Amino acid sequence: MLKYSFILLTAAIFTNLVHAQTCDCKSNFEWVKQTFEQNDAGFQYAVDKKGKEAYEDHNKTFLARATAEKDPGKCMQLLYEWMTFFRPGHIAIRSLANNAGNTTSAPATVSNQFSTWETVNEDLPKFENYLQTKNTPDYEGIWESPPYKIGIKKYGKEYKGFIIGSGANTWTKGQVKLRITEDSGTAHSVFYMRDHSPQESTSVTLLGKNHLQLGNFSLTRVNSPWQDDQDMLEFFKAAGAQKPFVDELNKTTLFLRIPSFRSDAKKDIDSVLAANRSRILSTENLIIDMTSGTGGSDESFEGILPILYTNPIRTVGVEYYSTTLNNQRMLDFINKPEYGFNEESKKWARKSYDTLSRHLGQWVNLNSNVVTIDRFDTVYPYPKNIGIIINEGNGSTDEQFLLAAKQSRKVKLFGATTFGELDFSNMYFIPNPCHEFELGYCLTRSMRIPGMAIDGKGIQPDYYLDRSIPRYKWITFVNDVLNGK
Repeated sequence: MLKYSFILLTAAIFTNLVHAQTCDCKSNFEWVKQTFEQNDAGFQYAVDKKGKEAYEDHNKTFLARATAEKDPGKCMQLLYEWMTFFRPGHIAIRSLANNAGNTTSAPATVSNQFSTWETVNEDLPKFENYLQTKNTPDYEGIWESPPYKIGIKKYGKEYKGFIIGSGANTWTKGQVKLRITEDSGTAHSVFYMRDHSPQESTSVTLLGKNHLQLGNFSLTRVNSPWQDDQDMLEFFKAAGAQKPFVDELNKTTLFLRIPSFRSDAKKDIDSVLAANRSRILSTENLIIDMTSGTGGSDESFEGILPILYTNPIRTVGVEYYSTTLNNQRMLDFINKPEYGFNEESKKWARKSYDTLSRHLGQWVNLNSNVVTIDRFDTVYPYPKNIGIIINEGNGSTDEQFLLAAKQSRKVKLFGATTFGELDFSNMYFIPNPCHEFELGYCLTRSMRIPGMAIDGKGIQPDYYLDRSIPRYKWITFVNDVLNGK
């Protein structure tokens, strides 16, 4: 299962770089609505829960907005917003246009669009010398937030962040990339996106001495003279990791960071587990940090299950909603090399296609049972205790892993409730008639619902780490609990 809980928005800059529009927003809305109603596995479930009248009112509102909307990018945002009536995740409107960061686009043409943008003429060596005189860390400094290198300096009552270096051709040296203002102890930030659109936030936090959080944007101080404490270093090492790793926290506890369960992460996960197998199976405690994951493929977590196993793991299956359009994905598995199906998998896809085609308009369980049960030959004495750290950034495959892991007597979940996007899955993407964007919707529903619904609810931790425990201290907290402190 792939985690798509957000829209890939078309920026204002797209308008000048993409092919001319041939579909208006009203016709795009009508196509999305009809396609979703006829094919999405979760459509009727949501309407039954919220009521037909509520759905009709929702449609009237969005039809009026779509009829009036002339901007293609805003139209795509509107279409995605219409889909949120049904569930919080596993929905998408994905642009097929070249994005603004495409380096094949004419750089001069792109950058010239923002030639009048506010610029700070700061002497960089002089600014660096000034920073060396500071005794206390604050917002001022040189920061990185890939692909940008940003200097932040206070001008009057406002901090301005200016571009020192940029990997995006929409930003040039000296242009103001962000602003921070403080009023009566409350900070407010504006972070300008790749297309220069503003993202405002009242959540401005200096984490430790070298990390700055502006809403959803993270910046790391460059060449800092200040050292963060160990809790902070461990937190940011884990938060910034692109690949899994294992660290020893102490003689009784190992720390395993899993940033992603994407299918391309399976090789790295399996490699780390193999390299550290003897350490993991001889250490009393194991902490698995999977916060802010990406979802991905169930195959990516298969190697972890034997480590935490204590008793048979039950997994409730899914049903496919059979329509002519939905069943096309099975043919895609067979005919499109990018799916990487081997001959055995193609045989399964062909058999599945034939089965689904005989039951158009019906729900089809392609397995013989509602529940599959996984058993392993060995229950390892170590690790004795496993703490899995989760937060609201975990959904989809992350949640599927947690449903399996929770069945182990060794496992406790720590953190905050997960996102909640698992009941409807197996996304399929199809282009709109004008090939401007792709609609992403779901082909399957879990046979857990309605008895154990996850969407919009999430999976709750056994130990809720409330706001009195700073996020950077979560690892230490879990370590203390597992070690009986």
